[in-house]
Amino acid sequence: MKNWIVATFAGLAFLAAGGAASAQTIKLGTLAPKGSPWFENLQDMAADWGEASNGRIKVRIYPGGSIGDERDMVRKMQIGQLQGAVLTAEGLSIIVPEILALQLPMIFKTDGELDYVRDALKPELEAMFEARGYKILNWGDIGWVRLFSREPAIVIEDLRKQKLFTWAGDPELAEGYRVQGLKVVPLPVPEIFSGLQSGLIDALYAAPVAALSYQWFGLANHMTDLKVLKLIGATVVTHKTWNKIKPEVRDDVVAAAVEAGDNSREKIRNFEDEAIRVMQEHGLTIHAVTDEQADAWEAVSRASWVVYTNSNVPAELVVRVEALRDEYRKQQATAN
Repeated sequence: MKNWIVATFAGLAFLAAGGAASAQTIKLGTLAPKGSPWFENLQDMAADWGEASNGRIKVRIYPGGSIGDERDMVRKMQIGQLQGAVLTAEGLSIIVPEILALQLPMIFKTDGELDYVRDALKPELEAMFEARGYKILNWGDIGWVRLFSREPAIVIEDLRKQKLFTWAGDPELAEGYRVQGLKVVPLPVPEIFSGLQSGLIDALYAAPVAALSYQWFGLANHMTDLKVLKLIGATVVTHKTWNKIKPEVRDDVVAAAVEAGDNSREKIRNFEDEAIRVMQEHGLTIHAVTDEQADAWEAVSRASWVVYTNSNVPAELVVRVEALRDEYRKQQATAN
């Protein structure tokens, strides 16, 4: 999704480099599949970096989870096999768990709410990544996560009858689902399609652009029309990689990354409705949710927040997120 992507999934590239005449190759991992808007934007970003560095930056992109899921990407950055990655909040939270305060289900209702809160907390969050050995180059969105399932799931009781995908290696997410009374099956993202084919899983939460790009909707062809959360992402590189960039090039690299992130965020947001329309044309059934049903989903979702605040997301940070969100809502109400 981007000159960057999501996790979703996520993507961008980076770096200027080494010797005056030699090029530096940056290996960048992303779950974005080839042909997706995220991957195409990532290719454009890589070209921009090459131009900004007079050809000294060479980016090698590993798309579609070809080198593993996001947990694998983070591990490979830690041991130097990757220099950077485009990560969704799932991967970002391995580095900085506090990022999940922006990803609690049903905490936001609009893009504006997320943008306002994220912008307010961005310096603090980026400092956390710096302290843990990573440089954030830009932020982006993967899209509003909806529920895709084999059978209609209009109320929570419908979903409790189905087997739900959860990210492998994320015990908090799995426990959050269990708190809601759901049956979960942990899998790496690259195995979702085969899991749906085999019947290992029946349902998953996913952004529409991802469901279209990976063709998950062809097997889980019912979508509940409820915005569960806005999945975010960012492009990160290791400090070791960042420190090899010539100082006179760094500003250009960051500026290009930020511009790419902004452009890709707008592109994905505009494409989301189109992705849903295309899926409908190819067999997706959308199920409307009443206000009363939406309130019930929200109540169940909020009950799962305790899993995160009892583990590695500070409760006071969640309070701040809600306070900032409510501040934005009041501003919007006054303006209207």
